[in-house]
Amino acid sequence: MYDWIMLINLSIGVAGLVLSVLGLIMSIFLRPIKTKTRYFFLAIFTLMIFYSLTTILSYQFEMVGNAGGMRWGIFFSSLFSSMLMPVLTVFMLFTCEESWKKSSLFWTVALLWMFYFGLLMTTMFSGSVYSIDDSAVYTRGPLYPLLLVPPVLIMALNLSGLIRRRSLMNKRRRIAFLSYLLLPLLGMLIQMFYYGILTTAVGSLAGILVMFIIMLNDQQDLFLNMAEENAWKELDIRILQMRPHFIYNALSSIYYIVETDPEKAQSVIRDFTIYLRKVFDSVTKREMVSFEEELEHTRAYLSVEQARFEDQLGVTFDIGHKDFSLPPLTLQPVVENAVKHGMDPDREQLNILIRTRAVEGGSEVVIENDGCDLQLEAADAYGGVALRSLEIRLRQMCGGDFSIDPRPGGGTVVTLFIPDQAEKETCCRKSKDVIHGLADERVKSSERILDMY
Repeated sequence: MYDWIMLINLSIGVAGLVLSVLGLIMSIFLRPIKTKTRYFFLAIFTLMIFYSLTTILSYQFEMVGNAGGMRWGIFFSSLFSSMLMPVLTVFMLFTCEESWKKSSLFWTVALLWMFYFGLLMTTMFSGSVYSIDDSAVYTRGPLYPLLLVPPVLIMALNLSGLIRRRSLMNKRRRIAFLSYLLLPLLGMLIQMFYYGILTTAVGSLAGILVMFIIMLNDQQDLFLNMAEENAWKELDIRILQMRPHFIYNALSSIYYIVETDPEKAQSVIRDFTIYLRKVFDSVTKREMVSFEEELEHTRAYLSVEQARFEDQLGVTFDIGHKDFSLPPLTLQPVVENAVKHGMDPDREQLNILIRTRAVEGGSEVVIENDGCDLQLEAADAYGGVALRSLEIRLRQMCGGDFSIDPRPGGGTVVTLFIPDQAEKETCCRKSKDVIHGLADERVKSSERILDMY
């Protein structure tokens, strides 16, 4: 029976070593982790690696009857395992933005750990806590329960500190800290009354892995939310820094139309006002809008442009489907680029077609012009903020898609796909894997902000 327990404990040590090494590698290379959170998991997984290694070595020494090696193995495995809780104390204080230097919790934990370390040192010279005879047989001494008191008190203090600071953490983090505290405590209590399988090691490893997964998910969501927020901020900047040439040209057109056609001037002013109102309304919106609302915005923009270009700009609407929603300020910027980059002074007329239709799984919006090929200008018009802002918003808000293709006979076709409600959740989940690439440059700046914490 004893041999089976030894093999189980060796397996636990090996499994702990492998999982800790994997955790250490992930902590080093996974990007969406705050710097100090990364340091915490680097420290924890490093301690678990040494804890697992010394546990494996102590059992190896026991199997060959090396009492001295076994004594040192148990000493260091106990030492490394005891350091897991003080490290958690520091991380908890950091999470709650408290200084460890001024924290009574930290200094109490530190004093208890030093007391534990002193007891552990006595095991090398006295058998009162535990002893190992010349045959490498481990025996608990009368003071063995005293050795477990400091770790249990440290866990209790951390738990009390967590309860007091629960309002400073979100639900995920509270669960993560509780897992880290309660699972090792449960394992320690079992091992206190039954010496056999290393339930403390199992509890410690399980608590660390659960905390790592929860914190990683929390950091991942923060990472994606910041990427999305950056996309929205870029959109806001584009709105607040509207193309001055368009406003100037619109006002100039109104100025000259007033003298020749006052009624037309009134119509253009009305459309220009609608355009401005829709643009500024988009700054405050973070939810989907109806296609009809977006279409009204686009019509207002095109009416102003037609007053300016007159017969040079022709617009055709083929709205076969409009019962769907899309992110705000999606259609109008694409149409504006179609006018801006499609207009050619040498051509008699630029024709813009806006077409919608219901397709399998969602709705499709097509904007095409027969002017200059936008692909030649893609790096300028869509390769920067506009494309990333539009594509990120489409993917994150509704799981949509975006493409630019050359039009047969000249010009450009831009296609927007908006999935219906039944497929949005699936599409949005898949899009999260793509967001990292789309928002890469924006995320680098976000990481610099995260590194400050």
